[in-house]
Amino acid sequence: MNMAADHALPDLLVIGAGMAGLTAAARAARDGARVVLVERGPAVGGSAAFAGFIWTTPDYDGMRAVNPGGNPQLGRVLVDGFADGIDWVRSVGADCGPAVTVVRYGRGHPVDTNGYIRACQEIVRASGGEIMTGTRPLSLLLEDGVVRGATCVLPDGKTRRVEARWTLLATGGFQADPGLRADYIHPQARDIQLRSNPHSTGEGLRLGLSASAVFGKSGAGFYGHLVPAGVPLADPSLYVELALYYSEHALLFNTNGERFVDETAADHLTAMALVSQPGARGLLVGDSVTYREWITGTYVEGIPPANTFEACRRKGARCAVAEDLSEFDLIPEDWGYPGPKIREAIEAFNLAARDGRPPRGREFDPRPLDEPPYYVIDAAPAITFTLGGLLIDQQARVLSSLGGVVPGLLAAGSDTGGLYHRAYAGGLAPALVFGLAAARTALAN
Repeated sequence: MNMAADHALPDLLVIGAGMAGLTAAARAARDGARVVLVERGPAVGGSAAFAGFIWTTPDYDGMRAVNPGGNPQLGRVLVDGFADGIDWVRSVGADCGPAVTVVRYGRGHPVDTNGYIRACQEIVRASGGEIMTGTRPLSLLLEDGVVRGATCVLPDGKTRRVEARWTLLATGGFQADPGLRADYIHPQARDIQLRSNPHSTGEGLRLGLSASAVFGKSGAGFYGHLVPAGVPLADPSLYVELALYYSEHALLFNTNGERFVDETAADHLTAMALVSQPGARGLLVGDSVTYREWITGTYVEGIPPANTFEACRRKGARCAVAEDLSEFDLIPEDWGYPGPKIREAIEAFNLAARDGRPPRGREFDPRPLDEPPYYVIDAAPAITFTLGGLLIDQQARVLSSLGGVVPGLLAAGSDTGGLYHRAYAGGLAPALVFGLAAARTALAN
């Protein structure tokens, strides 16, 4: 390829128009780059359209505490780059509120993510950039090991070669592909429900691996939440309405009537642990304190409280209110749980908790669950995005199995791995920070 032809190429081809892809495309375009943005779905935004907070840990010590298995260099990039990321969000005119506490260990900002999506889209268009929706990548263009763009399938089925100096993979992960979930998470993950956009089917992962990229550490897991088992998440509004965030203040039993995790660590960690239990189902049990303070309370500062249990009941979930522990013996047989064994386990748990030695630690809420009535629901994990993906460096360059980096190839958002390992400290924040990093890399080279 001669220099004259190369000079005419777009600077950046972005594959995927969620938080990471839009951020990179808009930042690069605003700074003078020529950008082409490709999105498989009918509109831009991805799963960011369903979110409303950008947050992570407020300092690096907090990141290491909640994410000890993650890559420390990437964790530091996230923490150090967060404030600049928020400044960028505000600079495009998106509504971004003051800092609030998010879960126990995070600080972040409520953001009008749909306003941010619209603003980034307008920046790309105003710069003369091209946005192609309903378009999927077919293969990367490789020239002597250098990624030079991609061949894409247009909505009419025709193919188009899109050449570019840099190509960014930002397709959102592989959570919408049952086979990849089974391969990279757990065989039972094949059948868990999806609480994200349906277009993140692992195209970024496949493309990266075809160019000798390195897949992240095995067993990284996924981010998701418990939801009522057997209730379809047919509408995105149910992703939050039916999420059983309160599991952090409840007890969870598998179908053998056994606890298997410290539920208080975090609902998303409990959801991850439940995937490997028999049938990937669990009986979630809270008492009246759980109901009063958490089921009908607020999970994030500034969000109005809602009665999650009643929402699940209205949707036909298997749930019940037990006036005392003896009623656990009456759990319907078709639920598949040993009621008497669970009753005995709760009694034993309460006895130990009163003595200050609750089983499995219960580090963040060691109290006994001994104030009836009890609120019982058959729960299952649902996946929002994957944590395993292509390894990157601090500049969002994709690492190569041949050593060094894959020339011309970047990745950001849930197409990447290494940042988190069976842990989570925000989803939009890494997409924002590493999307900006990808833009800087493309502009600097």
